[in-house]
Amino acid sequence: MVHQVSIMTDWVLLGLIAALVVLLLLTVFGFVVYSGLFTEVVVSAGSPPVGNMTLAYKFRVGPYGESGQLFTDGCSISSKLCSIGVYYDNPHTVSPEKCRFAIGRILSEGDAKPSEEQIKRFQKYGFKIFSFPAPSHVVMATFPFTTPLSIHLAVNRVHPALDTYIKERKLCAHPRIEIYKQDRIYFVCPLARQGDFYVPEMKELERKSRSAAAVAEDAQTDITGVDTMSETSSISMEATTDSRDTSVATSILLPFPASRGREEADNRSEHSYSESGASGSSFEELDLEVAGDGEGAPGLLPEGAYAGNQEVTDKWTKEPIAAERGEE
Repeated sequence: MVHQVSIMTDWVLLGLIAALVVLLLLTVFGFVVYSGLFTEVVVSAGSPPVGNMTLAYKFRVGPYGESGQLFTDGCSISSKLCSIGVYYDNPHTVSPEKCRFAIGRILSEGDAKPSEEQIKRFQKYGFKIFSFPAPSHVVMATFPFTTPLSIHLAVNRVHPALDTYIKERKLCAHPRIEIYKQDRIYFVCPLARQGDFYVPEMKELERKSRSAAAVAEDAQTDITGVDTMSETSSISMEATTDSRDTSVATSILLPFPASRGREEADNRSEHSYSESGASGSSFEELDLEVAGDGEGAPGLLPEGAYAGNQEVTDKWTKEPIAAERGEE
């Protein structure tokens, strides 16, 4: 009898443990679903969900995973303001230690002005103040912000959807802006005047990068020029050894470098045209209206924002451009 009671007690305990495990799994599953596990990610292009804004931010160069501490710093100063993150580089093509981003809090939106008290409080803790204009056209998506897990789900689901949308339409949409507002996370990628969303530190890094690229290009040009002159001089000396062929050699050799230069210039022009035409044709697919004389046309690179195609490929537009080259 005692043995039977002991066996029943063991089964009851096992049943209770199993029930608790099932309840725990259901709770975890419900938490993940509530965080947005099955939320459909819809990417679209059009008018932005936000206007012009003034933000307090900190700029960093390094892995995007370090942004969490900056978000915490901003929240500790003022928990009532909305958070914002601006990511300038594509982490799939740029090494983590070279990725550039700005994290902060939105002090004011629209016509509202931030209070001097807020500005001084953030500046006291090392934040800088900057204003973003209202973007004209953007690629955007939203995701629920109900739990801390929502952030991880959004990063792993929304960014791939944005990459696919931009790649299919061959758009130039950058930087990636994340706005945490109430119970939603807004992902915004400007299609026009992207340089307006570069904080001063980012603009300075871009300026230095362009200067270094220009110096390297000039050095390469000088080396190539010396080699070309040496080859031409050698050919000319060989040609002049035979007096009978001097005039013929001169008439043949001299036009050759000029003709070659024209062919290379034509090739460069065709290549540039195909690259710049990709953004223009892709924007037509969005069926958006551009007002005025076309200044800041969406989908095109901002004037002076980047120098050279290689710099563009390091940004979020890497995959569309690579795909385009593959098709060519």
